[in-house]
Amino acid sequence: MPLRKTAILLAALTTLMLCGCGAEYQLRKADQSYALGEYFEAATLYRKAYAATPAKDKPKRAERAFMLGESYRHIDYFPRALAAYQNAVRYNCKDSTAIRYLADMQLASGKYRDAAKNYEAFLKLCPGDRLAINGLESCTLSQEWKNNPTRFTVRLEPVFNSRMSDFSPMFGSENYDQLYFTSSRKESQGDNINGITGMKSCDIFVSKKNEKGVWQKPEVIESGPNSEYEDGSCTFSSDFQTMLFTRCTMDPDFPRHAQIMSSQRSEAAWQAGTDYNSSDTLYSYAHPALSPDGEWIYFVSDMEGGFGGLDIWRTHNGGLFIGAENLGPDINTPGNEMFPTFRRNGELYFSSDGWPGMGGLDIFRAIALTDSTWEVTNMQSPVNSYADDFGMTFEGDYTRGFFSSNRNDGRGRDNIYSFFLPETVHNLTGWVYEKDGYELPDALVYLVGDEGTNQKINVKTDGSFTIRVTPGASYVLLGTCKGYMNVKQELTADSTDQDREYVLQFPLSSITKPVLIDNIFFDFDRATLRPESTASLDELVILLNDNPNVTIELGAHCDYKGNDQYNERLSQQRADNVVKYLIEHGIEKERLTAKGYGEGRPKVVSRRQAEEYKFLKEGQELTEQFITTLTEEQQEICNQLNRRTEFRVLRTTYGLYQ
Repeated sequence: MPLRKTAILLAALTTLMLCGCGAEYQLRKADQSYALGEYFEAATLYRKAYAATPAKDKPKRAERAFMLGESYRHIDYFPRALAAYQNAVRYNCKDSTAIRYLADMQLASGKYRDAAKNYEAFLKLCPGDRLAINGLESCTLSQEWKNNPTRFTVRLEPVFNSRMSDFSPMFGSENYDQLYFTSSRKESQGDNINGITGMKSCDIFVSKKNEKGVWQKPEVIESGPNSEYEDGSCTFSSDFQTMLFTRCTMDPDFPRHAQIMSSQRSEAAWQAGTDYNSSDTLYSYAHPALSPDGEWIYFVSDMEGGFGGLDIWRTHNGGLFIGAENLGPDINTPGNEMFPTFRRNGELYFSSDGWPGMGGLDIFRAIALTDSTWEVTNMQSPVNSYADDFGMTFEGDYTRGFFSSNRNDGRGRDNIYSFFLPETVHNLTGWVYEKDGYELPDALVYLVGDEGTNQKINVKTDGSFTIRVTPGASYVLLGTCKGYMNVKQELTADSTDQDREYVLQFPLSSITKPVLIDNIFFDFDRATLRPESTASLDELVILLNDNPNVTIELGAHCDYKGNDQYNERLSQQRADNVVKYLIEHGIEKERLTAKGYGEGRPKVVSRRQAEEYKFLKEGQELTEQFITTLTEEQQEICNQLNRRTEFRVLRTTYGLYQ
């Protein structure tokens, strides 16, 4: 927490004085501490001054409660800041920003309804205030994002954390087995209690993985960048030989600005920090971040030319901050933008309390569209919370790493959390089987994807296969088996980060025996195809197009009712109409033969039909003689099985030798 705020807030010090500030000793001391940025000490003194002020003196009570709230707000002690601002508003503080700050603290405490009411009240006094408008929007977004979290998993990491503040983690080695972070724990080298935070001054610590890949107890860097002052929020060059970090010195009489320091690695040790090319003492420069190409250093400053509060700037690595560029309104707001870090792919991550968010500082991802424009996205819940969330670092190209947050800590102390995004898994399961039959364990499936996949898949003994596919990619699959016609299927996976399961069927038609064409319907006593037959016939068109060297015979069959001559004529007409439909839909007539069999070729019961109809046996021929021995209901089932349209393959070499 200390460097997180003090390294920057020292630059934003004001000399806010109490209206009608009497001669009370405690009040004068509080004003002096506040002016020096010693907010913890100021809060202690303002609390005493407030308690000693008579309740009937409402103006002074309001002003002192407001300053108490300001002191607590600067050190992220949100519960006490909230209570102080409530008192300031209750006593009709003249400074209307007390209402907005009260709403900010309520938002940062997860009290969304109360915050919304106070943002609305403030907007009546100050219409158009961007921070209040964003805060009001945040009250709605926070609840939505909390109820619909992203797929990120977030976990507190006890090995890195202490009873004090631990924050701004950063990987510090090419193998990502060293994690540097800032801490005010008791092992910090400074002996004095910091008047800003009430804790020891921060130092940089490092935790290393052992040979089993387990993070070890952090140790303070005993030499090099650490000093008696506040040191932390570090970053590294791409070769991990240079460390840039923030140092915030203190003076008992004057506020001191934060500055960026540099340290070089010499073998396994870090050298003492040196000032990073800054002779400017009018502003603060903190929270350095190097771009992946090493060309730019990004940092946080309160220098003139910004958009209010703290802004993110950049300058050429090794250059002077005087010529720095502001990242502009796509990034910066009237609030505070802090803790820039980079992912290796060039994505910029930073924290802000000026954009709509969930409360306090939220982490945002920024993707550069041009040299001066950015696309900014809130990381939402569970990465963000109602509290302060900041300092995100990624483990190389993986979507995992660490960040810091003071969520669930009433004292505003920070802890280090891990995060990772579970891989999006899109699986395709396919089933290859004989049409109207069973699985084909000898089948092969060929898969080609527009993302470069070209694979031959052996199915399992049950005719199935499962393969991982890429979200958003398109695939063509061909199911094959010796003695069967090929079946082609196409799939485009969803472009979603949610897990998906896809199922495709590959019913292969035999080239050695007749294949039933399901759902072919004719009007009674007529040969006209009914409209509901087109779906099955269209599938047959696709099958023939996928197997261009096959010629088939279309056979139409009747039951034994009616005389033989009539049945043969009707079945021939029906077969002719099926062939006509196929020709009209692009199949060469030379590949098609129509044959009406009448009742001349009764159905032979398949294994599957024998399992479905227990009164039948596999291989049983459904002749008139057999059917008439059955019950009336069983006879109708057999007659339906006999009334069928089938095709059988005649040749598999059509067009090959032309």
